[in-house]
Amino acid sequence: MAPQRRAAPRGPESGGTAAGPDRGGRRRHGSARKSRGQQESPWRWLKAALLLSSAAVGGLLSWSCLSAEDGVTEVLAHRRESLRDRFVEIPCSEDYDSHKRFEGCTPRKCGRGVTDAVITREEAERIRSDVRQRIQQRIAQAFGISSASMYLTKPTFFSRINSTEAKTTHDEYWHPHVDKVTYGSFDYTSLLYLSDYTEDFGGGRFVFMDAGSNKTVEPRAGRVSFFTSGSENLHRVEKVHWGTRYAITISFTCNPDHGIGDPVLM
Repeated sequence: MAPQRRAAPRGPESGGTAAGPDRGGRRRHGSARKSRGQQESPWRWLKAALLLSSAAVGGLLSWSCLSAEDGVTEVLAHRRESLRDRFVEIPCSEDYDSHKRFEGCTPRKCGRGVTDAVITREEAERIRSDVRQRIQQRIAQAFGISSASMYLTKPTFFSRINSTEAKTTHDEYWHPHVDKVTYGSFDYTSLLYLSDYTEDFGGGRFVFMDAGSNKTVEPRAGRVSFFTSGSENLHRVEKVHWGTRYAITISFTCNPDHGIGDPVLM
């Protein structure tokens, strides 16, 4: 995940007009638009069919399909949900082949996961010193590897994003990127969110960019999102429109030469 710098732009996502979005991100339709109901009905049937088919495949991935400016978006994790565990396995890219492979650690099983069961809301506010170990253990469990074979790597950073105009290209956090390509050392990436989407800020969702549709994670204080770092997980962050989005990026490598020591909390 590319550094999400302090001076990054994002702006308001709530609206008070009849045609504006409510706090849940839905559009409110005025009476002037009700006459279009018959024209929209085929799309509503399509959305209903997609939702029913995803439910039939299995409750693990009960995504909802939304209309978005850049195409169909599937919400992988709503902020208002409390998720014990949600994991999606996807085919690994070839990015790992150009780096030294470490048996029992380099990804052979790839995917992305979200959990609200690692860190409590209170711990997200205090950031206790054992956060890194607990996230590392959950990633190892999800991908079937030994946590002892994973090493904390840089950059591991705290990000504060608001709607301030970007001062440099490094502040333009919203561009699509691949962590393994950007940093080289990354094998597993995780994000610990410290604020709530639609409560503390608007915009700022994390977006996995898949062929045919995007899949978003809505930040929630204490939520951990993690994924293998190759091109199978091309991603970006939506621009923050209002408020402030806080998160910690914690990344791991299989190569001990790229490992770093635990940060010292002052």
